Amino acid sequence: MRRNRSRRLLAATLAAAAVLVPLAVAPVTTVQAAAVHRGGPADCPEGGLAPEVTGRLDSTIEQVRQQAGVPGVVVGVWLPGKGCYVRATGVADRATGAPMRLDVRQRIGSVTKTFTVTALLQLVDEHRVGLDDPVSAYVDGVPCGDRITLRQLAEMRSGLFPYTFDPDFQHDLLSDPARSFTPQQALAYGYRHDNTFGPGEQFQYSNSNLVLLGLVVEKVTGQRLADVIRERVLRPSHLHHTLLPDGPEFPEPHARGYTDQTLSGGTEDSTDWNPSWAWAAGAMVSDLGDLRRWAEILATGRLLSPETQQQRLATLPTGFPGTGYGLGILDTHGWLGHNGSIPGYETVDVYLPAEHATLVIMINTDSSSQGQEPSTLLARAITGIVTPDHVYDGSATAPDKA
Repeated sequence: MRRNRSRRLLAATLAAAAVLVPLAVAPVTTVQAAAVHRGGPADCPEGGLAPEVTGRLDSTIEQVRQQAGVPGVVVGVWLPGKGCYVRATGVADRATGAPMRLDVRQRIGSVTKTFTVTALLQLVDEHRVGLDDPVSAYVDGVPCGDRITLRQLAEMRSGLFPYTFDPDFQHDLLSDPARSFTPQQALAYGYRHDNTFGPGEQFQYSNSNLVLLGLVVEKVTGQRLADVIRERVLRPSHLHHTLLPDGPEFPEPHARGYTDQTLSGGTEDSTDWNPSWAWAAGAMVSDLGDLRRWAEILATGRLLSPETQQQRLATLPTGFPGTGYGLGILDTHGWLGHNGSIPGYETVDVYLPAEHATLVIMINTDSSSQGQEPSTLLARAITGIVTPDHVYDGSATAPDKA
């Protein structure tokens, strides 16, 4: 039973989160004090939020962290004209008790998708690819590839079976987490299955789509995806602590990551697991400062033409009220960006144009709490305080775990 449960959970990696229920917020006096590390001037140049707002955030984040069993949390909230809130709380290492730090590097899971699709859309601006080109023009062997377009891949409407749902893939990954997967090897697990629906018929979140787009970018540019992203996206954005690693490389400092997506169903330290299986869909590493900068660049389309950014933000329904999905980007109640989950780590990186606000959350576990992703629990609780008219919910990127 435990083994089956862990396999079902693995099918939902690189996603965050399940449908949420509101959390009751305890008053400050009822929340036990935790080690909290506050940002310096460079982290919060606008100055802090009002004391009562800061107090509510402190108590709410700590309550969610304890209830959800999250070891450590890094949160950054920037609200121009109101101030900002930058905190690290909890532990980066359960074994040593080392505190969580603001400068940790983080495996960012599906936030990677925003970088891959940005590289693709730059090629669209250069007229080197067309969004309505069939994927078969660039990659051979894709089921129904002559009818699936690059646009449908980017908006999660291809119908391709998600390779992470394949039981053999789940077993092979969990039995040898250090194993290296090529993109073609990962995709092959999904190709064993019939497509789940016809191209463009509906929304289904699938890593197969983004791995294919990574291969398209490589085919068109003649370069490794990591090099394309570094030169075309990271460098002009001045993101100096972000990278797409080849294997399990993980620059210091980083927190230890903990997951219950294991064959035994128990919790393990997954810090050094090889994320190559996620590649263009979820293998990147970043930090708080870079993610803050990237959220605004992504949402405002600074690296793209206005016409292409308009297409990117033309979101379609996902089946979740208030939430749509565009070209590698989530729009949930006005928050634009993406979340990410990979064994041991979860991230939320979003920007709210209506208030020019930015929210970044990084945690060192992907273990669900009562069927809900802890990063989304935190994001929902935080935005309920700071932007009550725009409450974040990343449910659209969570496949059914049942």
